[in-house]
Amino acid sequence: MQNSKKNGNSKKIFKKSQKHNNKNEQNDAVVFKFTNVVCLSRNESWFVFHTCRLKAIRRDRVLLNINGTILHPADNISIHAQIFKKASGFKPWLLNAKVDGCRFMRRNYNPIIGIIFDLFQDFSNINHSCPFVGPQVVKDFYLRPERLKLPFPTGDYMLSLIWHFYKRPQFDTNVSFSFVEDLLNSN
Repeated sequence: MQNSKKNGNSKKIFKKSQKHNNKNEQNDAVVFKFTNVVCLSRNESWFVFHTCRLKAIRRDRVLLNINGTILHPADNISIHAQIFKKASGFKPWLLNAKVDGCRFMRRNYNPIIGIIFDLFQDFSNINHSCPFVGPQVVKDFYLRPERLKLPFPTGDYMLSLIWHFYKRPQFDTNVSFSFVEDLLNSN
């Protein structure tokens, strides 16, 4: 009887903490925004960037726009993803993974890459299985702290993605962002 009472109390506490963690955009205690983007095509006969830029629309919101074209059908795509944290230069932090892109699009099998994909999929046409060909667009993408399902320490970070087609690196996208959590000023 006492054990079930403990479980009931812990469920209530968990629900309250979930409610606190799932605050919408009105949470002024978190600043989660882009600071830089660099796109590099390593093989312009396979992939061409048309746009790769940030646009500041408010002090706390920066939009990312990337527009590129895959010139030939690609059904063997792998992605090397790394997250770096800035500390006297960017140092490797938390994530260093290689993912089969086609397999991932069929079934999300990597939870960390799944969180990254969940952040931008609403702003992109990258939402189908292989083969990929033609325009690939990420438009007006901004970072939303409520979609980040992991605790993040305050700091500056860089997400480095190296895209391989048929085991050859075709292009890189390096996106830097800042995450600042000020719990003293939270609602």
